[in-house]
Amino acid sequence: MTRDISDSEAERHRQKMVNRKTVQDAEVAEKTIEKGLLMINTGPGKGKSTAAFGLALRMLGTGRRVGIVQFIKGAWSTGEQQALTLFGEKIVWRTMGEGFTWDTQDLKRDVAAATKAWEEAKALMADQTIGLLVLDELNIALRYEYLPLEEVVETLSSRRPDLHVIVTGRNAKQPLIDVADMVTEMTLVKHHFKAGVKAQAGIEF
Repeated sequence: MTRDISDSEAERHRQKMVNRKTVQDAEVAEKTIEKGLLMINTGPGKGKSTAAFGLALRMLGTGRRVGIVQFIKGAWSTGEQQALTLFGEKIVWRTMGEGFTWDTQDLKRDVAAATKAWEEAKALMADQTIGLLVLDELNIALRYEYLPLEEVVETLSSRRPDLHVIVTGRNAKQPLIDVADMVTEMTLVKHHFKAGVKAQAGIEF
């Protein structure tokens, strides 16, 4: 059931939106820089990788190729991988991790896997056909010092100018945050795991 709206209320709303559009249009017109962005999705909340894969889908929709390197995950098949690889040669998906560190329980193996993933990431950065590179859970690899932070920050900072990169994972390191163009922190307000709900296909993987 819709509420009754008087003519005066409708006019006040119209004028408010006219003023807002004027401000909005002026702000948009001021933005003239076009460049490859370094973006970070971090924080304790759910959805960091999911948001990155959504951005990958948007990039694919523009006709540009996308590269994805997974640094930690890799022990199971995921719905997003199955869906995005349907784009064929438009997507380059590299699952380089062997599972979380509490699963592998082998530091040398974890470091070796992260190093191999980083080499793959650098190769994709050099690929001129890639418009967006997703470095999934790179923050975790940096948190556990599987990779040299200084080298990673320098390499990402000096990438080719038109390449967009998005890094995911909790506990993003401050030097990486400092050189990023955009940082989004997912905040945990409530999670179904706390109520005993298990990870489910289509939601967690």
